[in-house]
Amino acid sequence: MLKPIRVLAGYHRVCLGSQESGRSKLMNVRPILYVVCAAALLLVLTAKMNAAGSAGLEEANRRKILLLTEGPEPRTLDPQIAQGVPEHHIIMALMEGLLENDPDDQSKQLPGLADRWEHNDDYSVWNFHLRDNAKWSNGDLVTTEDFIFSYKRMLTVTLAAPYIDALYILKGARDYAEGKIADFNQVGVKALDDRNLRFELIGSTPYFLSALLHTAWYPVHRETILKFGKIDERDTKWTRPGSYVGTGPFILKTWKENDVIELIRNPLYWDATNVKLNGINFYTIENYDTEERAFRAGQLHKTEEVALDKIPYYRREHPELIRIDPYEGVYFYRINVRRKPLDNPKVRLALNLAVDRESIVKNVMRAKQKPATGYTPPGMGDYGPLDVIHYDPERARRLLAEAGYPNGKGFPKFNILMNSNQAHRTIAEAIQQMWKQDLNIDVGIENQEWRVFQDSMNRLHYDVARYGWIADFMDPITFLSMWRTGDGNNNTGWSNPKYDQLLDQSAQTADPQKRLAILRQAEQLWLSEPAGIPIYWYTRCYLLDPSVKNWNALALDNHNYKFIDLEENGTPKLSLAH
Repeated sequence: MLKPIRVLAGYHRVCLGSQESGRSKLMNVRPILYVVCAAALLLVLTAKMNAAGSAGLEEANRRKILLLTEGPEPRTLDPQIAQGVPEHHIIMALMEGLLENDPDDQSKQLPGLADRWEHNDDYSVWNFHLRDNAKWSNGDLVTTEDFIFSYKRMLTVTLAAPYIDALYILKGARDYAEGKIADFNQVGVKALDDRNLRFELIGSTPYFLSALLHTAWYPVHRETILKFGKIDERDTKWTRPGSYVGTGPFILKTWKENDVIELIRNPLYWDATNVKLNGINFYTIENYDTEERAFRAGQLHKTEEVALDKIPYYRREHPELIRIDPYEGVYFYRINVRRKPLDNPKVRLALNLAVDRESIVKNVMRAKQKPATGYTPPGMGDYGPLDVIHYDPERARRLLAEAGYPNGKGFPKFNILMNSNQAHRTIAEAIQQMWKQDLNIDVGIENQEWRVFQDSMNRLHYDVARYGWIADFMDPITFLSMWRTGDGNNNTGWSNPKYDQLLDQSAQTADPQKRLAILRQAEQLWLSEPAGIPIYWYTRCYLLDPSVKNWNALALDNHNYKFIDLEENGTPKLSLAH
């Protein structure tokens, strides 16, 4: 049997807890006792990994079971209410939409549940033809009515789907969600028959194929949803093992919370003969040091990240194991504009200008990230990143004084909220020091477990909070639409009618270059009164075992798991000490 790593990750959490709680407890112990405890923990952890993991990957490769970690415990596996990257990656193994990801190029799409499609001249009307052998994992045939039900569910405002705005490119979708029309037949998605589905969009949408790859457009199984609750009911038992009905290459076998989610092959998947893996295990490991130890002990094929202090070692000693890939995303801080003095645009801009991004990427991150001079990262075709935000402490101090806080006098203390993660803390401490040095303001740091952190974001229970936004598809609108008034992923309270108007205007503009110019104007507006602090544009830095095949560098890091394979040889033997 495969050796579990749950004991190891669990042991680390019990002894140290989260990074915040572990630190506060141990710092009260006398220094010599602290060293002894840390050494004892390291010895026990190492012994357990050596004992449990020595043959882990060899057996996993033989059985073709991919061993991964997606970091924190996923909040849900419902594609219509999932919000974080960890959830989306697991769902993409369980579910498939009309199209699927190309294994080599994130800007391309492959046929999925639909085997062909066509559009009109201005890309505003699309017809998709479902393949005849598309089935749900319970054996039911996938029909166009499944999509109609799913999009009606997404647009039912009481479901509170965070990506509800993704469907607003459908004619009538926004009006239906806002209660202005009651008949869903007036929404621009039609079942022409059981196999043919038509989309009528609000304007020219040449990026529609790319948008359909997002889980918000996936179908859900109507009978299963209604068996466990109403159409707008969240967090029901339909997402549990034995009840989950999907369309993807894998099915949900077990879900042990804060431990592991096990997937096995779906024999009813339409392309099952081309699926190479027999299963995938997603382990919950939030601590980068713990997952790196599991990797070196032969218990993971891939890590989610690499601890900051380990990057130079792997780049120097084991370049064959470390990957630093381009990644279309931005690391930023959200600002709750409903809290004073953060409601003042001058204060928000001052906080932006007092962040030395060059120093952070060079001295803290060290994985080829780029300082974010705008919000939308490079790589979005002809859009091009904006060069607006730079480190300018003198201007920052002037803005703060204009806002009524000369040299930081009278500025109330606030907190940076983050989910438990040592890299987030390191960045927060660096920015905390910058703001103290350049603005003379005091900032605290607070950490929360991932699920609690997400709830705090959604309920605006924070002052400033770290976040990351990864492109849903290869178009700048995937970054800019989140700042629209009331968007389910805005979570800052920021609103500007002119900004909303520009986004609407872009959706009605058929000329590609004119459309991009309008979007640039919208981003310039946001950057002039920012509801966030862009810090750096991502790269994806992780460890990958050589036995994993077809894991290609992808701009969105959305891998099509049916193309991933494992070979039995090639697994390195690494010492646990370095």
